[in-house]
Amino acid sequence: MSDVDDAIAAARSSWSRIADPDPAMPDRAPRRAGQGARRLKRIAAAVIAILIAAFVAGIVSPIGIMGVFLTIVAMLAVTVAIAMWPTAADRPPPPPEKLRTLDLKALPAQTERWLQAQRRSLPAPAQHLIDRIAERLRTLSPQLARVDPAGESADEIRRLIGEQLPAFVDDYARVPTTLRTTERGGRTPDAALSDGLGVIEREIAAMTERLAQGDLDSLQTRGRYLELKYSGDDSAG
Repeated sequence: MSDVDDAIAAARSSWSRIADPDPAMPDRAPRRAGQGARRLKRIAAAVIAILIAAFVAGIVSPIGIMGVFLTIVAMLAVTVAIAMWPTAADRPPPPPEKLRTLDLKALPAQTERWLQAQRRSLPAPAQHLIDRIAERLRTLSPQLARVDPAGESADEIRRLIGEQLPAFVDDYARVPTTLRTTERGGRTPDAALSDGLGVIEREIAAMTERLAQGDLDSLQTRGRYLELKYSGDDSAG
């Protein structure tokens, strides 16, 4: 990790100055569409359950006009409650200092939420890199179920994703907007941000590959075994 640490530190040193944050909270249309679909499914399931309950009650004993009215009220109440119930995406993302204390399995998703909250305040090249990092985090997330939280791999993941990545973006956010395109030490803060994010994106990809190495080796070994065992039979037939 020393090479990654050095590269990120070099990029951060390009602008480590007094600044004024410029927070932003962008919407992610595809994700919101998915959340809306899930809400509709829950509403539909709840309404159907109420109708079934009312039908069964009506078989046992006629529910009358008042029963029909109460059924409608119950359906409206459930619909409003589910529609207004806040989801995880509706809550503000965790602050950077909170990320480093999260459970390892939750870290990629929560780091992605924090990154997406900063996305709109970043220059276009950095936004593209943030999207690529988000994809890397989504790929990495299921792999962490098999990572020992007390192991060296977990420490590396926490350091890069839970500490250095948010600290790096946070440093840029504190740089005044008027200075972000001003060259300092051979690079502008905008360029240094993109360079650092590129380093992080590549390292997350490398982490994913290292964690998958055992499965890749097993797949290749099993494939060779199948070829040796069965390909000869096929040719003989």
